[in-house]
Amino acid sequence: MTFVEMDPNQLPLALLLEADPAEQRIAAYLPGAWGFAALAGNEVVGACVAGLVGEQMAEIFNIAVAPKCQQQGIGSSLLRLVLTSLAGKGVHRVELGTGSFGHQLTYYQRHGFRVDAVVKDHFLIHYPEPLMEHGIQHKDMLRLSLVLEPNIPLHSNQSPVATGRRRPINSLPY
Repeated sequence: MTFVEMDPNQLPLALLLEADPAEQRIAAYLPGAWGFAALAGNEVVGACVAGLVGEQMAEIFNIAVAPKCQQQGIGSSLLRLVLTSLAGKGVHRVELGTGSFGHQLTYYQRHGFRVDAVVKDHFLIHYPEPLMEHGIQHKDMLRLSLVLEPNIPLHSNQSPVATGRRRPINSLPY
């Protein structure tokens, strides 16, 4: 598995739609964002989009792994790489929004994210179709955050890279 930083516009839309089913919302956060990918050969099997939302503050807008590749640690490796890269870019706080229940919440909490706020009715207001998981409709969004420790890498052998074309960040198995 190779992890790269790449133009977020080159990430497969079908993969980004796995995490956010609203194409227009995806299109809104791509400009000026950073894109990251997990590659199996030349195939993008994991994708993440993050961007600055304040001074030294970034938001993870989207992170997804192809269904056939889930439960193999690819998403966790990609998230660790993204957090390390963001820290290298001077980011001190990372935020994101997710549903108020489900495997995504557990995933982020395992990686140190904490709940900051509840945005009532977010999914009812911003998504035309109901978002369902295990037969339950998502209604409220949880805002989560993680404070990054400066100069403390989240894993070894990683160095930040500049935004641009595909550039290997690390080809070690995470």
